[in-house]
Amino acid sequence: MMINDPLSDMIARIKNAATRKRSSVLTPASRLRQRVLDVLQDEGYIRGYSLVQNPGEFPQFEIELKYFDGQPVIAEIARVSKPGRRVYSAIGDLKPIKNGLGISILSTSKGVMSDAAARDANVGGEVLCRVY
Repeated sequence: MMINDPLSDMIARIKNAATRKRSSVLTPASRLRQRVLDVLQDEGYIRGYSLVQNPGEFPQFEIELKYFDGQPVIAEIARVSKPGRRVYSAIGDLKPIKNGLGISILSTSKGVMSDAAARDANVGGEVLCRVY
C-alpha cells in the first residue's frame, strides 16, 4: 500500500482509534512520525509509544492513547501543511490554539517542536498539525 502523506495517515489512525476508544494504535515507523510522537508525549497528549519490529515486516510504532474521564485527551487533531499546500509561519505569526489549551507542531531548522518551544527558541517553520 502506498501512502502519499505519512503524517496525515498517522493523524487519521490516531483520530479513528480515539473515536473507537482503543487503548493503542499501530502506525508505520519513520523519523518524522517519531519526532511528532515525541512532541505529543512531552505535551501529555499520549501516554507513550514503542517500536514494534516483527521479522519480515516493516517496523511500526505502537501508540498508547490517553483518556481522561472516559474521553480521549486528543479531542481534535488536524493536519495544517499538506503536500499540495505547504504552510509556513514566522514566530510572530503563531497564534495560540483554543486560547492556549492546544498546541501547534512545527518543523523548524532546530527540529520538530511545539509552538511554545519554537517561541522559546525564536524560530518559525512549517506548521505540521494542530492538536487540541
